[in-house]
Amino acid sequence: MARGAGGSNGGTGTFLIGLIMMIGGGYMLLNGIIVRPNFGFGSRVFGIGGVPITSGMVLIPFMFGVGMIFYSSKNWIGWLLAGGSMVALIFGVIANMTLQLARMSAFDLIVILVLLVGGIGLFLRSLRAG
Repeated sequence: MARGAGGSNGGTGTFLIGLIMMIGGGYMLLNGIIVRPNFGFGSRVFGIGGVPITSGMVLIPFMFGVGMIFYSSKNWIGWLLAGGSMVALIFGVIANMTLQLARMSAFDLIVILVLLVGGIGLFLRSLRAG
């Protein structure tokens, strides 16, 4: 007996249609999201004990860490300073972003959601045992 998608009897056609719908709906949803950064040098990344930590302050230990790494690449404190500063900077950039849904009609949003959620449903139905 022929097996379908995922080794189940669900059917390869349902699997492919669900996958295409999921990809299309996911693309349209992500394409409709506007990302606005609220980040720049001198802007607050986060605070410790009520003291604001700016992006420039995060780069100071990074510079010392890089200098220590260039002096001796086996210096674990330099790697810790440089790596920790980069993690803090990336965390600060991501935490200070604003995500907003673009202007669209109710019909556009309904089409996106039907494609995305319907595709997930078809995809999962094709994987279950018949």
